[in-house]
Amino acid sequence: MINWEELKHIHVIRKLEEILGQWFSTDVFFVDDKGQIKNYDPADKTRIYRNPICSYLFGSEPGKELVLKTIANSYEKAVKSDKTHFFLEGPLGIENILVSRIIVENDCLGHVFAYCFVDKEVSQELKQKAKAHLENLNISADGFFQNVHKLKILTPAEKKYLLELVDLVAQEIVTFHTEISKREEKINALNTQLGIRYSYHSMIGKAKPMQDLYTMLDKLKNSESTVLIQGENGTGKELIAKAIHFNSSRKDNQFVTVNCSAFNENLLDSELFGHVKGSFTGAIRDKKGLFEVADKGTLLLDEIGDMSPSMQVKLLRVIQEGTLTPVGGIDQKRVDVRVVAATNRDLKEMVEQGYFREDLYYRVNVINLFVPPLRNRKEDIPLLVEHFIKKGCHEKGLPLKNLAKRTFERIYDYPWPGNIRELENEIERLIVLSGAEEKINAEQLSSRIREFGEHGKMQGVRVAGKLKDALEELEKTMIREGLRRTGYNKSRLAKELGISRAGLIMKVEKYGLDKRRLPKLTKMAA
Repeated sequence: MINWEELKHIHVIRKLEEILGQWFSTDVFFVDDKGQIKNYDPADKTRIYRNPICSYLFGSEPGKELVLKTIANSYEKAVKSDKTHFFLEGPLGIENILVSRIIVENDCLGHVFAYCFVDKEVSQELKQKAKAHLENLNISADGFFQNVHKLKILTPAEKKYLLELVDLVAQEIVTFHTEISKREEKINALNTQLGIRYSYHSMIGKAKPMQDLYTMLDKLKNSESTVLIQGENGTGKELIAKAIHFNSSRKDNQFVTVNCSAFNENLLDSELFGHVKGSFTGAIRDKKGLFEVADKGTLLLDEIGDMSPSMQVKLLRVIQEGTLTPVGGIDQKRVDVRVVAATNRDLKEMVEQGYFREDLYYRVNVINLFVPPLRNRKEDIPLLVEHFIKKGCHEKGLPLKNLAKRTFERIYDYPWPGNIRELENEIERLIVLSGAEEKINAEQLSSRIREFGEHGKMQGVRVAGKLKDALEELEKTMIREGLRRTGYNKSRLAKELGISRAGLIMKVEKYGLDKRRLPKLTKMAA
């Protein structure tokens, strides 16, 4: 719809109205697509009319009603016409009205009325008819004709020029409306984009790493490729897997999750591929595996890096061929499942060390997504805190709480090794402990967060003895904690510490920190 109120502020339109008034003594009225005059306010007694007839008639209630009724009747005729512009004769047969349509994308959104002008001498017969009509309306005919004589009789050339100017007013309205619409569309598009970028399928974040992640997720909407999601524990890998599923063509089918580290090899075999009755003690009936349950849908294999070598072989077969054999069974079953894998480990390094099959790695790593840890997207902490407070207070039926400045500073400075999951749990804890208090104070924070804020990263480092020993102790502590935090991802940790990967490996061996006990693949079966 046209913003009629804003038209009075448009310089070009105001200038055109002024020219029409000075050169042709016409007043311009804007009428919307419902027949309402948009630039006439009955309460406004200060408006100056440029047309003498208009000025005279608006001076009395009967005259005002005549003008308004004339425009209303002219509008009814205008909507029946498909012409861009046309002339209409007024009810007295003396005055004339020029109408120009406001067309936007083939739709008529209103009309511009130029009221009024004369293009011929008034005959005595016409004058008598007009006089009788005016007297019936209790309007002084003498006063009316005195103002008629003030109008110049327009020549055909002048009528053509008048027509062009009124059309120009209509075009300026179209231009204004089009520009405003484009601006609003752009603003809406930006707001929509920001809405998506700040929150994407329950994920929240505006930091650049999250923007990059959202862009990748957009590109995956029409893809069926296998995806590998890598990131530390608590970063929201399952949320990303759900976003992939529910934004894909499989969204109406099952989304199934299994944590590969939560089962031993035999149980995981049965969980993924199912079993037949009697295949082992306790198998009292046939059971579908999660691959069958997820048929036509998506299966998230969380912590795929903890999968045993033999299970890796079976998984590779079902991904490559789309077939599986239940535990204890002999018949193959065909499934159509999109696999999304997630891990907090460096699978590439595990391949190099022989802990993970190379062919399976390339099968699951068609598309790779990395979820940044919370310490690398600090600017998202305020958004996340606000979200978790609103969510927690709503769920518990409490009034909205807010953090004291010092509380927020401690939260912001803390490195959050448990990432978003740890932050969410801490906010929930604060909401509960703060009780009826509106403000959450720093004293209510967990001791680890308070102590970190009080002592900083140097807590626990010796301040006496030889400097060399103290530095080695600090180095060992940083590497040990870094390995734990990154899931022994040496490439990532080396980058964080600002040293080479080879240098980090030497220090890990020096301090005896590589304590993982993973079974090594003895044979890479095809």
